[in-house]
Amino acid sequence: MKIWTIANQKGGVGKTTTTVTLAGLLAEQQQRVLIIDTDPHGSLTSYFSFNPDTVEESVYSLFQKKIQDRRAPLASMLCRTGVDGLDLLPASTSLVSLDRQASMNQGMGLVIKDTLEQYRNHYDYVLIDCPPTLGILMVNALAACKKLIIPVQTEYLAIKGLERILNTLTMIVNSGKHNLDYLIVPTMFDRRTRASMESLNHLREQHSEKLWSEHIPIDTKFREASSKRKPASCLYPDARGVMAYRRLLDWLLSGDTDLPFSQVEIAKAG
Repeated sequence: MKIWTIANQKGGVGKTTTTVTLAGLLAEQQQRVLIIDTDPHGSLTSYFSFNPDTVEESVYSLFQKKIQDRRAPLASMLCRTGVDGLDLLPASTSLVSLDRQASMNQGMGLVIKDTLEQYRNHYDYVLIDCPPTLGILMVNALAACKKLIIPVQTEYLAIKGLERILNTLTMIVNSGKHNLDYLIVPTMFDRRTRASMESLNHLREQHSEKLWSEHIPIDTKFREASSKRKPASCLYPDARGVMAYRRLLDWLLSGDTDLPFSQVEIAKAG
């Protein structure tokens, strides 16, 4: 089972779109895929028509059972997405209280990792969609994965979010707790705007060693797919945005990014 976390310490950069599209493409290849929503806003959960305000079992349940020292039966928490081979562990808005609860209970940083370890033969891939803030949920998502995908919208403020998450990774490496391979993925690129061109050039100049060589273009088909509650790859397989994600997935699966993650590389990237 391979676990990929999709994160950036800024919202609106394409994390959920990246999670859904890559998951849909993996399921298309007959892979068994689990997507996990760790964002209290529940965008990934809502994408598949589940309500984070009313869902009964969710990521939050994992942490509650940890506090109660009870085993979490993951199977009872899963939601069917309507896509063959693709399951969802939804988010609950109750997750907003988790950081406060975590401060009062020990051992909360590995809840997701420990849970997935029990189910490693059930899925080929797990993709974790993260909130844009550093807290116990992002810590769990980073601790669970071996590969981090950082979508970065090609605009100035999103690049600042990239700098924050790279600083977070530096702290993790310095703590000696976890080594991570990461890939920066430029998203929402619009070649008609100067801001997109300048931002992409900045990424190429400052982060070339860990930057995907292509980019994900702006594509209205992603919005249309979300309104129909399906991955864009299921509905618009030839859309330019979907084709870009196909190339990204090929890159990820090729092993080209399976390079040792080091403190030196992070320092350079930051």
